[in-house]
Amino acid sequence: MKIAISSDHGGNNLRKEMVNLLNEMGIEYQDFGPHTDDSVDYPDYATPVAEAVVKGEADRGILICGTGIGMSIAANKVKGIRCALVHDVFSAKATRGHNDSNVLAMGERVVGGGLAREIARTWLTEEFEGGRHEKRVQKITNLEK
Repeated sequence: MKIAISSDHGGNNLRKEMVNLLNEMGIEYQDFGPHTDDSVDYPDYATPVAEAVVKGEADRGILICGTGIGMSIAANKVKGIRCALVHDVFSAKATRGHNDSNVLAMGERVVGGGLAREIARTWLTEEFEGGRHEKRVQKITNLEK
């Protein structure tokens, strides 16, 4: 598995924590930054991650900003992305199992490092259940123009 990961300035610390988790789990990743604490615009960092996933350069993506909201909205504008904003472990499991989400968004100002690690580990290891969920995910895909 290969992960594309990015944040804005409001998610830099949590992104670094997620990079540590990916290293611990032995998961390959591409870190799209930013590599500074200067203020940046989250769409500029969500887009390359979403595009890497759609192009098959990464299997999944992780995006972090202050709340996770802006990153998730921006990522979901890219055709083929199913980005889930998650702040609890149950939702991380459900969005992989039921929605086949391919990008995870979290908010550094919403979740702490310990919980974020649990969320990401769950999301990274959970598989899509398929079955009855397959047609629902297809209906989401059909909404894309």
